[in-house]
Amino acid sequence: MTTAAQKAAQQNRNTIFVEDGELISVSTFPGEQFVMRVRAPDCAATAKPGNFVHISCDDSRPMRRPMSIMRAQDDWIEILYKIVGDGLRMLSHKVPGDSVNVLGPIGQSFAPSPERPNTLLIGGGVGIPPMVFVADFLREQGGRWNPLAILGSEIPFPFDLVSSKLETPWLDAATNSTMPLLESWGIPSRLATLAGFDGCFDGYVTDLAEQWLATLSAEELAETEVFTCGPTPMLKAVAALAARYDLPCQVSLEEFMACAVGGCAGCAVRIETVAGPAMKRVCVDGPVFDAATVVWA
Repeated sequence: MTTAAQKAAQQNRNTIFVEDGELISVSTFPGEQFVMRVRAPDCAATAKPGNFVHISCDDSRPMRRPMSIMRAQDDWIEILYKIVGDGLRMLSHKVPGDSVNVLGPIGQSFAPSPERPNTLLIGGGVGIPPMVFVADFLREQGGRWNPLAILGSEIPFPFDLVSSKLETPWLDAATNSTMPLLESWGIPSRLATLAGFDGCFDGYVTDLAEQWLATLSAEELAETEVFTCGPTPMLKAVAALAARYDLPCQVSLEEFMACAVGGCAGCAVRIETVAGPAMKRVCVDGPVFDAATVVWA
């Protein structure tokens, strides 16, 4: 008889691939941040918004590093990372043409509801990539989707700031810096920081998000949903904001990981289920969870 644990272990069979990817390009940004594009066709073909990959940084470092997927197109994936530790520093030394071993895509993805086309995407720091992936997914879907991205960082943003030409009448006109990629897609985005960057909102992402939510009618709120990824304190604050406005909210949690495929259970978090509180693995049971079910520390 197949046990529940065995069923859980089998759910990712034939969906996670190991590829010796080729590094196509690397872009460097202030704050030791990098955007790298890796040719990994199997991963690219099956990745969904919210999935991540487990990457080998160097042959001398057996432990892989989990990284969110920012884009997946054709035969490549794109990843944003910030140097934290020797492993990622070694990865940053790789150049186009080098091999990068990729394990992925891993995890449960975001699931936008067609009944709630007003999608508020809130990303902080290295939590920005999944929000870009969701935006790209909605753009390709077309239809009634009406995404708004609010991105935050206390170090320079990992992209060049440009002034937006997309209208945001709910916001002071001086707050007009945006992410060029989202702007090119016709998706409005606004930036929040306490670091005083030009054209950015002076405050937290939740403060900026609430300015928008406060302008919505009851009918508009009934068609609104929140997606978010970033540091845990930010996620907790976004979840509380969504709860105040009675909005569904999906969060992508960040945890330290060893295996990233559900074997070690080192990334377990406490989640409320219909059967009561349970420990769930962020890597395969998540990283995306209903914010209302997360037991915040």
